[in-house]
Amino acid sequence: MRLRIVLSTLVILWLLIGLVAAVQRGLFTPDEASCSTIGHTLGTVFVGPLNYVGVNPSVECPTLPEPSE
Repeated sequence: MRLRIVLSTLVILWLLIGLVAAVQRGLFTPDEASCSTIGHTLGTVFVGPLNYVGVNPSVECPTLPEPSE
């Protein structure tokens, strides 16, 4: 029971630190949302404290083929 509380607290702190890093980088500005910007923002939040030691997550979106006519 105590281990579960400790782990839950650590996960919440980890995500809060990642959220702070995303806000500091200005990733929540009302720009055009795309796969890449959403992926970059989520990556920054989930990487958490590693943002402060130089990790810079980036997401490459696949190029989808155009529909045929």
